[in-house]
Amino acid sequence: MRVTVDSHSGFCHGVVRAISEAESAIKKWGGVSCLGDIVHNRIEVQRLEALGLKTIHHDQINTLNEGSHLLIRAHGEPPATYALAKSCGVEIIDATCPVVAALQRRVKRAYEQMQQCGGQLVILGKHGHAEVVGLIGQVGGDAVVIESEAEVNAIDFSRPVYLLSQTTQSVALFERVCRAIESNLAAGCTFTADDTICRRVSSREEHLREFASSNDVVIFVCGRKSSNGKVLYNICLEENPRSYNIEEASELLPEWFSGAESVGVCGATSTPLWLMESVAKQIEKL
Repeated sequence: MRVTVDSHSGFCHGVVRAISEAESAIKKWGGVSCLGDIVHNRIEVQRLEALGLKTIHHDQINTLNEGSHLLIRAHGEPPATYALAKSCGVEIIDATCPVVAALQRRVKRAYEQMQQCGGQLVILGKHGHAEVVGLIGQVGGDAVVIESEAEVNAIDFSRPVYLLSQTTQSVALFERVCRAIESNLAAGCTFTADDTICRRVSSREEHLREFASSNDVVIFVCGRKSSNGKVLYNICLEENPRSYNIEEASELLPEWFSGAESVGVCGATSTPLWLMESVAKQIEKL
């Protein structure tokens, strides 16, 4: 049985940068706090915590010692988080993904534009996701968040609409949402669709379809919290019904590989290469 690890899977540039920042800070100061899981992968978080990374929540910022260091992960944060850290004398290590940081600026510009014409800002993204929280925080929470075309009724179609997207959303979903908005918008209302999906992430969709269909069995490795992981796994499942989603090698079941001549191992933008390789080695043992 041939086992192949997808060379296109694994950490995106933003996650690589955040982890590099964390490792450098740990070496320099012996430890550093991170606001939320640095990446939506429990196994990688555990690895970094063993090195000296401490994961904290927003309500713990004011418990940090003055002069201590707080890492902002790739997902980004709203301005209020920076203000709180500053008031507590905590130094920020900003590892916000450059793509996300650029999107935050676009959100503010789009909001100002909508304020001038009585319109509304709409963001396609997962409710409560860290990146989305950071985006709506740029405009004081004055934005409509929708997860799918089924939620477009949350939009006031009698007013102009400016649509942006969480960076890791599906391009196909964005296009469906655009059509749903256009079909409901009142006459005379303007609609601006700003596709802010990261192409380094979205370009993986087409490759994954080919990868999934070219293997008898697909093992998709990602953390349970990974929004991007859910999207990419479903793509694998569409192309290959023998696709299985796991978080670590211990979840593998021998019966999944019955009669298979080829197995493909792939993952989300939050899945480290070393974890996919360890899964591949375990499959070979099975």
